[in-house]
Amino acid sequence: MNALESWLVNLTGETYLWIGELFLIVFAALLAGYLLNKLFNRLQLKAAKTPTVWDDAFLEACRAPAIWLVWILGINFAIGITAQRIDSPLQALIEPANRLAFIILGALFINGFIKRVERNLLDPLFMTKPMDPTTVKAVSKLFRAAVLITAILVIMQFLGYSISGLLAFGGIGGIAVGFAAKDLLANFFGGLMIYLDRPFSVGDWVRSPDKEIEGTVEDIGWRLTRIRTFDKRPLYIPNSIFASISVENPSRMTNRRIYESVGIRYDDISCMTPIIDQVTAMLQEHNEIDSDEVIIVNFDKFAPSSLDFFVYAYTKTTQWVKFHEIKQDILLKVAAIIDDNKAEIAFPTSTLHIAPSGLESASDK
Repeated sequence: MNALESWLVNLTGETYLWIGELFLIVFAALLAGYLLNKLFNRLQLKAAKTPTVWDDAFLEACRAPAIWLVWILGINFAIGITAQRIDSPLQALIEPANRLAFIILGALFINGFIKRVERNLLDPLFMTKPMDPTTVKAVSKLFRAAVLITAILVIMQFLGYSISGLLAFGGIGGIAVGFAAKDLLANFFGGLMIYLDRPFSVGDWVRSPDKEIEGTVEDIGWRLTRIRTFDKRPLYIPNSIFASISVENPSRMTNRRIYESVGIRYDDISCMTPIIDQVTAMLQEHNEIDSDEVIIVNFDKFAPSSLDFFVYAYTKTTQWVKFHEIKQDILLKVAAIIDDNKAEIAFPTSTLHIAPSGLESASDK
């Protein structure tokens, strides 16, 4: 670029034609950016027809940095010619500015590429089976953090700062920072353990018997995990908490359990055996009951007002709403079986015995 700048300066000599050169250079840079934007539009239309996630992410991430690079190089080129004409010391800063812009735009491109790949991997339009959101976001954050730290170190080295001294200071200063920000670091490593162990993911229903925590996981950050409770309140929990409490993940259950106790009258004890047999057969034939799991229907106990038997089975579905629909259907069929056997479902009753009125005490005689 320096040779080209010198050639253009010598081409126009001492006349004022170099002002026209500046206009043409700036205009050419803006026009090149405009045409480059149009080219990216065409390329993205073709990339949208392919099933891969990489070409779309590459073109989307490359668009803005490429256009900005053309504009910056064009404007700096024009500034360089002006600096040579007026013999300004700014001329020595043009080349370092171009290199700095290249480093920054390169980091922005890589960061944008990672973010767009993350979005595409979670999008059903690109993936027939989207990947686990927690894993994808964790890997994306690690890569972007690495890009940011690397870019900062390269820029500092480029500006003349000693990275080796900074790293040495960081080793000593890290100890002091660790003591001062131990809670922050605890939350950071707590989030890292969640990403590695994956006890839950975004979208899972979780609850803790140790704390009043229950809801749907909306976001897992490096410091906080956001859970939306069932009354729609957001609950922000530091990640370090999960290292010291038990967490249930009902979203990963394989079945839901029906466990109900039903009582019939003492007068209907002769009907207990056929009722149990028919309820067992009904459960085994039910389309929504998992016959590979345990199915138990047994006479359980002599209760104060009833003869109780229990129904124990597992549904195929784990969906909360559908489970209750199946449970309702099961209970209604149990009630119908009891009625078909001329029995009745018991309810709490009391029997009052009244002595005959003709009885008199010995003292009255």
